[in-house]
Amino acid sequence: MKVLIIGAGTGGLALAHLLKQARVCIAVYERDLTPNADTGGYRVGISPAGSRALKDCIPGELYDLYLATCARSPRYFNMLTEQLGEVLSFDADDAGPNALDGEKNVVRKTLRRVLLRGLEDDVFFGKALQGYISNADGSVTACFEDGSLATGDVLVGADGTSSAVRKQRLPDARLEETGIVSLGGKIPMTVETKALLSDKMFKGMSLIMAPMGFGAIIHSLEFADNRRDTGFAARWPDFVEALDEDSIGWGIWGARQNCPRDPSGLSGEQLRELGLELARNWHPHLRTLIGMTEPSTIRDIKVRTSVPLTPWTSSNVTLLGDAVHTMTPGRGAGANTALRDAALLGRMLVEANQGRKPLVEAIHAYEVEMLRYSAEAVQKSKKQMDANDLAHRPIVGRVQLAVMRSVMRILNALPPLKRRAFLQMMRVRGEN
Repeated sequence: MKVLIIGAGTGGLALAHLLKQARVCIAVYERDLTPNADTGGYRVGISPAGSRALKDCIPGELYDLYLATCARSPRYFNMLTEQLGEVLSFDADDAGPNALDGEKNVVRKTLRRVLLRGLEDDVFFGKALQGYISNADGSVTACFEDGSLATGDVLVGADGTSSAVRKQRLPDARLEETGIVSLGGKIPMTVETKALLSDKMFKGMSLIMAPMGFGAIIHSLEFADNRRDTGFAARWPDFVEALDEDSIGWGIWGARQNCPRDPSGLSGEQLRELGLELARNWHPHLRTLIGMTEPSTIRDIKVRTSVPLTPWTSSNVTLLGDAVHTMTPGRGAGANTALRDAALLGRMLVEANQGRKPLVEAIHAYEVEMLRYSAEAVQKSKKQMDANDLAHRPIVGRVQLAVMRSVMRILNALPPLKRRAFLQMMRVRGEN
């Protein structure tokens, strides 16, 4: 069997590794011109379930490198007011983390570089898909914009939110705007910037719930000093210069109707001014953090979501990750669901390659299960970021925010209920 994978993102590369280890012939085609292209975003949060799925896909040596390039795992998940008052704080130690089960933070570009190792001869860059042809002999041919062709037995669309595979395979599939606008940036971690965070904020990840439905996230990325670690340098000498610097990331979002300007198309300087305007009544430390951010690091983020799909007739063309279930950042489930897709689809294709299951039947089994768990993740993440929610209204929103904060404070005071709430929060990140 030969599998063509369109897209060298997290899910596509994880799938490629799983199949290659099972001696399935693979080829990955990526529209980016070079391996180190800016893949968008800074940090990606890998949940415990995401790490387990990744471990199922990639060689052990590569998984060790992944762990070594992650920032230290967040200990706390904090829910704060815009004045940085705590309303709820989960301690990850209560969930019994270990080297595999802990929450991980990794820089997206670094994760791609890790996952490209061992696939140097299998990934082809500068290959934007134009479409595909289903051939009479049961094979499928990918047609690229540069005029080149590639033929295989299976084609997997792992080409993200703007998937060319999805547009042809599922022409009725739609994305919808959430009405939420968002912007974010990152700043080097120094003594001065670290002093802007409380101990729990520094050691964890913090979500801020502000009036009018505005929200924010603060996360600190502190990496082990692998540059001076002789063990790291001995195992991965070519990776030392690629290690990331410690940083603090932030993001702000809110309903478009409540923002003075739409961030789309604004310069970095204008985005910083907009961030300061949105946070004008927030804690001074948050405003200082935004004000100190280099404008070139600030980006606007499109917040879109998939419209739920009904099952389709399976074939040898299928999809994974954002190509089939784009979701908002609301629950941090996107990359983790893509990894789950890769592990599941990979297992099904290996069974087909070994003759234990007919090919289309194997792909159908993957699609049925993928649609089940991804539908929940899409729904939950949209609920977190939907401009139609009452939270974005002036009066009703303030009442809802006050009630929510009161409930969270009660949970914060009752450890058994708090642990149950924490496990429920993690469920949609891959435990469902």
